[in-house]
Amino acid sequence: MNVDKAKKRIAKQVKKGFKGYPLISLAYFGKSTDFATEVVVTFTLDEEAEPQEQRFVSENDVRHDETIQSVLLKIIERSDANTVTETDSVAVR
Repeated sequence: MNVDKAKKRIAKQVKKGFKGYPLISLAYFGKSTDFATEVVVTFTLDEEAEPQEQRFVSENDVRHDETIQSVLLKIIERSDANTVTETDSVAVR
């Protein structure tokens, strides 16, 4: 899938706002605020459930990596997430 198409579909899910659980959160990390080398996907089944995390790391910017963006979209679709959140910025690690 085209990276722009995947990013648009993820953004569409994020714009819906909080619609309940299950919830998927996407957080980006990198060595600077301009370049994300890691994305952490957190899945929470319900309010009392323990969150599950999965990390994807790349030497390229993960926000522009076609494979990673396509995988994130598939995770969102297959989990039947009612809510998707995404950080606006890159956290420095």
